[in-house]
Amino acid sequence: MLNTEDNRDLSLQLFVVLIRAYNSVTSRSNRDIQSHGLNSTEFGVLDLLYHKGPQALQKIGEKVLMSSGNITYVVDKLQNKNLLFRRPSKEDRRVIYAELTEEGKQLFTQIFPQHHQVIIDILNGLEASEKVEAIRLLKKLGLAAEGKTDLRS
Repeated sequence: MLNTEDNRDLSLQLFVVLIRAYNSVTSRSNRDIQSHGLNSTEFGVLDLLYHKGPQALQKIGEKVLMSSGNITYVVDKLQNKNLLFRRPSKEDRRVIYAELTEEGKQLFTQIFPQHHQVIIDILNGLEASEKVEAIRLLKKLGLAAEGKTDLRS
């Protein structure tokens, strides 16, 4: 059994390894995204709209973890690139939807398979069973970090 000091040292070591792994994975992913003239936030918005359809601007922020001010900026950039457009809600004038243009759909249809393969290549360092275990452990860690009491796997 580990003593308290050893456990504290392991916690710090795990934190450093986790951050380094995260940085390595996101760096490779971001390089691929940038090769298509996008940044990771723009890609995230296009991905959401492509896979989930039109979304209220407020919901985009929740789903891709952006502040409301940043949503407007990113949507403006994507609209200027003719990849999406804004559409007012018919039911509630306060709600504005973002929707992909045909050009946006075509671009994402073209680049997503390559990006998906990049992600597969990045994560090929783990066997399938290790990926399942990593998912379980990282979910458990995330819940604990959020202070959730139910930490069952």
